[in-house]
Amino acid sequence: MIDKQSPIPIYYQLEEWVKHNIERGEWEEGMMIPSERELAEKHEVSRMTIRQAINNLVNAGYLSREKGKGTFVEPNKIEQPLQGLTSFTEDMEARGMKPGARLLSIGIVSATEMVANRLDISEGSQVFELRRVRLADDQPMALEATYLPVELVPEFSETIANHSLYDYIENELGFEVEKATQSIEASIVSDEERDVLGLESGDPVLLIERCTSLKDGRPLEFVKSVYRADRYKFYIDMNR
Repeated sequence: MIDKQSPIPIYYQLEEWVKHNIERGEWEEGMMIPSERELAEKHEVSRMTIRQAINNLVNAGYLSREKGKGTFVEPNKIEQPLQGLTSFTEDMEARGMKPGARLLSIGIVSATEMVANRLDISEGSQVFELRRVRLADDQPMALEATYLPVELVPEFSETIANHSLYDYIENELGFEVEKATQSIEASIVSDEERDVLGLESGDPVLLIERCTSLKDGRPLEFVKSVYRADRYKFYIDMNR
């Protein structure tokens, strides 16, 4: 319950109360929660305080608003460990979800300075550019652009793009993928990303860049992904 004598802000206590209801299953995925007026009356606080707590929970991905309808409980975020190198397909299958992709474009382009630097090739070299919307249980999860040197991967098709890229590289081409370097940072969704991922202007996203190398040290791929921050989170186990 809310303790108005506590030094902990009331809006924060309300956030914890809502999260407690969700985590215990009392408020299930897709359920519409009580209105701001009902919550304000229940806890005997102002609607402004309720609104602040709800806004924070919407931004954190616990709740979502539908204009003219109400506020609803969002699905649980997909967790991905930062240890180990796996593909998106492998991640989703490990969670019992159906992985998928919607192909936006595929073709050979000239490497920009940034792509060339990541792949350790000359600027202007030919690379395959693959742009896809990654899906989990048919829901958009990420907008992804993948770049592969043509000299390493001379053939690439839509059929290959619709399956696990690592499976093709390792089992069909015979390469051994060894390691990757990945960076993660917060960003705000762009207009293109908003439309593709079904987000609203100003929504937060996770900008992820990954460079993958073969066992012989040659860079294999550069991937730039924009993940929905309301559906995805990363975790890492650390030992002292």
